[in-house]
Amino acid sequence: MKERIRAMVNQLPFKAYPHRLIVEMVYNVTFWLNVFPHNDGVHDVMSLRTILTGLHIDHDKHCTLEFGTYVQIHEEHDNSMTSWTLGAIALRPTGNTQGTHYFLNINSGRRVARNHWTALPMPNEVINTIHRLAAANKNTQRHCIHG
Repeated sequence: MKERIRAMVNQLPFKAYPHRLIVEMVYNVTFWLNVFPHNDGVHDVMSLRTILTGLHIDHDKHCTLEFGTYVQIHEEHDNSMTSWTLGAIALRPTGNTQGTHYFLNINSGRRVARNHWTALPMPNEVINTIHRLAAANKNTQRHCIHG
């Protein structure tokens, strides 16, 4: 797991990571390790996840986004002037049959699940926002420990 997470970190453009993003890297690696059958596992063709949940991974639904991809997630909207999309970082599939994915909302720093999104190139403003979230996490942790 550690090597897979290191590989993931080396592919991302960030120099610092918010706590939620680090936790989601571990969840992502665990999710994908359990999707495929292991050579010395309990079954030759069925993964541990499939045995336990009965759910299968559909390539067209679950393998469309790579961890760390910048996206605009589509929010429910009406005819008001509120924004229809929000910036987010792709985390992993939820594994449900609809193809829902988890995302890190860059405005709130919270994990959200959405069915609709548009992948875009990573803007520098988003990288800076992730660095600010990481710094805020570090300050919060320091305050909790010493305060």
